[in-house]
Amino acid sequence: MSGWKMWSQRRISGARGLLCPLLGACLWAAGIAYKPVIIVHGLFDSSGDFKHLQYFINESHPGTNVTVIDLFDRGASLQPLWKQVEGFKAAIYPIMQNAVNGVHFICYSQGGLVCRGILSTLSDHNVHSFISLSAPQAGQYGDTDYLKYLFPNFVKSNLYHVCYTAFGQRISICNYWNDPHHRDLYVNSSDYLALLNGERPDPNSTDWKTNFLKIKKLVLIGGPDDGVITPWQSSQFGFYDDNETVVEMPYQDLFLRDVFGLKTLVAREDLILCTVAGVAHVWWHSNETVFHTCIEKWLV
Repeated sequence: MSGWKMWSQRRISGARGLLCPLLGACLWAAGIAYKPVIIVHGLFDSSGDFKHLQYFINESHPGTNVTVIDLFDRGASLQPLWKQVEGFKAAIYPIMQNAVNGVHFICYSQGGLVCRGILSTLSDHNVHSFISLSAPQAGQYGDTDYLKYLFPNFVKSNLYHVCYTAFGQRISICNYWNDPHHRDLYVNSSDYLALLNGERPDPNSTDWKTNFLKIKKLVLIGGPDDGVITPWQSSQFGFYDDNETVVEMPYQDLFLRDVFGLKTLVAREDLILCTVAGVAHVWWHSNETVFHTCIEKWLV
């Protein structure tokens, strides 16, 4: 367990980090150019929801080119994730090509899974920091308001009847619905997450791992008061066993077998966990404490 503590960032109770607000301005004045930042939104969001995050970035890193990709907004965010990967990839690739020194990804909620798909399937990406902001990286299994809105006649225990069908897999949330009580159905039916996580064999998995590991840093941000990502530890690759007990990332099979590179990133000291209490899901991208403690330092 001591090794885990070495590469896990200090747990944060909510106190704002004491970082110098003038540092970014000083570096900018010295002629140091910051890498472009690309932001990918989550379920039911749009580009206009990220004005606070853009402000935080421009205040701390003046002159940074920040792009919030305006695709699959609101209801369109329910489209299948592989379709979204291709759409976002087409919009992002020209930005990458124009960024000689690379780019940074900040990917929120469902967008964190979209970004993983891009990083896995794009062999010549130049992403330095991949910042996954409260994203269900290990899947989702909870009776949240989103679930009640989308599937009013279902609860988490019976949603597998819909999600693990060809029809269900055409709805984005079903692409990462991970029912721990129906593991076989998930593995055999999930057209997206089970493939990305290497839980079902895919002929592209070796190439996907090589592509993913081209990132320089993986920053996993989440917290116990999220209220939507269930379990919240999914944002850091923890998930339920069949008793709905959370198994943390270091003990997950996908980590132990290093199926797509998490263990390699730890060995490289390039995986960072940042846990912040007191933040509800919809506020992650507009919370200044989250920005200063979990994001700011990785945008260099």
